[in-house]
Amino acid sequence: MIARNAGQAALRHAKASPLCAALLATSALVAMPQTAFAQTVRPASPAPAPATPPAAAPAPVGDTIRTVTIDGSQRLESDTILSYIRLRPGQTYTQALGDQALKDLYATELFADVSLRNNGGDVVIQVKENPVINRIILEGNKRLKEDKILPEIKLAARQIFTRSKVRADVARIIELYKRQGRFAASVEPKMVMLEQNRVDIVFEISEGPKSKVRQINIIGNEKFGDGKLRGEMVTKQARFFRLFSSGTSYDPDRLAFDQQKMRQFYLTEGYADFRVVSAVAELTPDKRDFIITYVVEEGDRYKFGDVKIDSQLRDFDGDALAKRLPMKAGDWYNAKMVEDQVDGLTETAGAFGYAFADVRPDFSRNKDDLTMSVTFRIAEAPRVYVERVDVNGNTLTQDKVVRREFRIAEGDAFNTFQIKRSSNRIKSLGYFQEKFEIEQKPGSAPDRIILEANIEERPTGELQLSAGFSSLESFIFQGSIRQNNFRGRGQTVGLSVDYSRFSRSVQVSFTEPYLFDKNISMGVDIYRRDLNSFNQFNANRNTTYRQGTTGISARVGVPLTEYMSLIGRYTFNIDNVTLDRDTFFINGQCSFLLAGRFLCDAIGKRTSSILGASLVYDSLDNRMRPTRGSQFVLGADFAGLGGSVRYARVTANASRFWSVGSGFIFSLRAEGGAIKPLRNRSADPTVDDVLLTDRFFLGEPQIRGFDIRGVGPRVLRKQIINGVETQDRNQQQDDAIGGRYYYLSRAELEIPLGSGARELGLRPSIYVDAGALWGITNPLPANQINPQSIYTDVLTGQPTSSPTASNGASNGIPVQTFNEVFVGDSKSPRVSVGIGVNWNSPFGPFRLDFARVLKRVDGDDPKTFTFNVGTQF
Repeated sequence: MIARNAGQAALRHAKASPLCAALLATSALVAMPQTAFAQTVRPASPAPAPATPPAAAPAPVGDTIRTVTIDGSQRLESDTILSYIRLRPGQTYTQALGDQALKDLYATELFADVSLRNNGGDVVIQVKENPVINRIILEGNKRLKEDKILPEIKLAARQIFTRSKVRADVARIIELYKRQGRFAASVEPKMVMLEQNRVDIVFEISEGPKSKVRQINIIGNEKFGDGKLRGEMVTKQARFFRLFSSGTSYDPDRLAFDQQKMRQFYLTEGYADFRVVSAVAELTPDKRDFIITYVVEEGDRYKFGDVKIDSQLRDFDGDALAKRLPMKAGDWYNAKMVEDQVDGLTETAGAFGYAFADVRPDFSRNKDDLTMSVTFRIAEAPRVYVERVDVNGNTLTQDKVVRREFRIAEGDAFNTFQIKRSSNRIKSLGYFQEKFEIEQKPGSAPDRIILEANIEERPTGELQLSAGFSSLESFIFQGSIRQNNFRGRGQTVGLSVDYSRFSRSVQVSFTEPYLFDKNISMGVDIYRRDLNSFNQFNANRNTTYRQGTTGISARVGVPLTEYMSLIGRYTFNIDNVTLDRDTFFINGQCSFLLAGRFLCDAIGKRTSSILGASLVYDSLDNRMRPTRGSQFVLGADFAGLGGSVRYARVTANASRFWSVGSGFIFSLRAEGGAIKPLRNRSADPTVDDVLLTDRFFLGEPQIRGFDIRGVGPRVLRKQIINGVETQDRNQQQDDAIGGRYYYLSRAELEIPLGSGARELGLRPSIYVDAGALWGITNPLPANQINPQSIYTDVLTGQPTSSPTASNGASNGIPVQTFNEVFVGDSKSPRVSVGIGVNWNSPFGPFRLDFARVLKRVDGDDPKTFTFNVGTQF
């Protein structure tokens, strides 16, 4: 069968050409179908070459060759063809020489047919050259595109066609599909003759389905079940719940790796004699699936015998170190523990300056009592000093930005802990690739070492956009632009904007981590924040109060130890809380009936002069994406150095990260705070001494599963319509009024995915959040009567709570009737669980969260779904 497009074009050429007969004959390649069978694939042998025309009867052997003539060549010069054979004028012609000449010419693969005649010493060699390839056509390839196949094959346009190259290319294409797990793929080559001795080569590809691993059988295992051993393997059985897993495809390299994983598992469990006797992968007859069978011998289980350390280093006491080893005689043997101790002893030796310490475990197996004795031998090595520190690969970042993060300097004794700490500090900058490590190279002498920081800069500018939906705010938008390595000096300059129907803010910030090249950080923030609170009545959203804050904050940080620092700060704020005078004021005064006592108490302009400090402990391995380490921040603020506000506030924040193996990262976080007024603002028991603008608020994003300010004390004004109190949250005035105390905790487990998902940057996690906010004074009078009604005075037109006008007339039907309740002031923890996914998408970092509230308090505002997206430049 000739490829439709190429074939039709070729036939049109053939109809107009005397080569029609050759076109109809097509080529011997039509009889060369290629199919992939099982694991060993052999392309079908080509059909015999077309029969050569009958040669003239050979002349008598023994003639002297007078001439050798080439006939039929088109592209090749006669001299070039003659150079391939040994026949020369003056020789005595023999049948052996003629046969050898034919063999030599066929071996060049330049000719489709060759014949030889000897006419009384005049030798004529008739040749038919192989055609020139016009183009290579691939048909049926969907999973592998042309740009993946064509560079891998030998044939190309304007080359000489040869059958051996076609066979090699067919095998190569099949091998490419095998690597994709498609063992049922087949390739059939076609040759379409064109005029001027040219051909189109068509590879008809049948890709077939991707071969999956249907079953993994294990024979010989008695101590551990098949399921346990399969769980240690990278290859997985194809099941419906592994639809998107890349581990279900057959891969010979993965088969060898799984054998190693099984051996590691058994060695960890003490089975030192374990071995894989055989591993066979069989392709099913339909070529769709593989069945893998392992035959294993578990052997006996060993215990540790004597565990010793033989040290040739003068600073190492082998007996003392041996007592600190975690493995003891009588414990079950664990090869992984031995490997860890080799790394630990090497790192410990490095901490004493022995960079090239050689730690090797010697094993002594006793099959009689099934014990394995281990002796860690530490060879003698020179103490090493740092000869030089090199920084390579930085084009924007200045050298000093990298060098000042080194905890070890030129001339210092080598120390592995300081090297590791330096590497973590450089990674925490966020300016370079994640997998950064400081390389160690021999120096000019045996006791010298060169440290190289081979960095690869990445974009440090951040453009972050986040959006969400809320029952209270509808649409939320947040955006920020920040340069974390401004002018390559490590400075941070940022601008952020938040916008929603709930709040608006603009902030400009600048941070210098090393002021005057000293280890002192300095930063300044200038901001404007506007907060609007809303209620909704009859599907109309109305503003209740507005809070505007204009301020400036300056901070200075100094390190106390390697992991601890002290940050001092000063903040000056101007706050202004207002209410709409046409809606909530009567006769120039804020009406408790219309606005509520807590809102009328909050209005006004105030200034806050705040002095604060934070003690920070940080041992995280990477601040951008930590996998191990801890962080603790204790902060205290005092407001009262001038201004009109007096309070003391204390907050604490702690987090801890563990790498729990196999790519899982577990973290615990907790925080809390308290604020105490330093003077009484009012003798009214319903007026809290902490201003509304200074209280704590809790909700998204601190505790997922709840809306912004969705947790804690609030006043709900529930409308009464036709004598029935509405339960629709959208028709209740919902005012979060904050609290004096709060706590928040979170447990999260980041789940690793397969290699394909990791390449996409997908990092899912499951989490549990819990927290509470409480401690505010009830703003509602104890003798308040519910329900309450609002009338319109027939004389003044002003809202009033009296059904009787000042002249004794009736004010008529109330325009609004409601119940006002204080809810949410509870220490009881609010608990939510959820699933989140971080994705480094092509258009930027993306975070998606689904949360379900397990425990809540009356008045809380839950929220199920949030997402945000950003990008870098």
